[in-house]
Amino acid sequence: MVFLKERFTEKLKSMELNPKSPFRVTLICLVQILFLVLMALSTGCKISYSFSGASISPAVKTFSVQYFQNRAPLVQPGLSQYITDAVIDKCKGQTSLKYVNGTGDVNFEGDITDYITRPLTVAADAQAAMNRFTISVKVKFTNTVDPTLSFDQTFSRYEDYDSNIDLSRVESDLSAKIVEMIVEDIFNQAFVNW
Repeated sequence: MVFLKERFTEKLKSMELNPKSPFRVTLICLVQILFLVLMALSTGCKISYSFSGASISPAVKTFSVQYFQNRAPLVQPGLSQYITDAVIDKCKGQTSLKYVNGTGDVNFEGDITDYITRPLTVAADAQAAMNRFTISVKVKFTNTVDPTLSFDQTFSRYEDYDSNIDLSRVESDLSAKIVEMIVEDIFNQAFVNW
């Protein structure tokens, strides 16, 4: 048996692609169809999807949040900054929008209008059995790309607690829960268009 010292480069007859073969025609058709489908998809409408359910126009690139002033009759120090930061964190965590100082393509601003606790139910001895702790925030949302999505609305949430417990003992936990719910409501109103 003799081995060739040079590489074998001659084509076999079975390797040639016959221009009239059904395989070649099918391959060319598939490539053309794939090209047309890719062209149609790349020029079609674009909708932005996210795991949060947010539906944001691709034209919206930035967001801004102005400081939420506390105008409630009872002012809780730090609540303004806490709500402002919570809205910023929610938008950063749930969207791909870039945060900017000043005014973005979408802008949040507003005031804390209520921070109050009231008796909810009265027991037989005329003492309150449960109290309701409420926080309300008035929000002005401006969408400069699509002004029809802008709104000016008050968001209010509450938590009930046992009247035998002093508010100062549960205030921090209740405030955090309420602010989380309010921020979720604000975000949904601004970006989740069901």
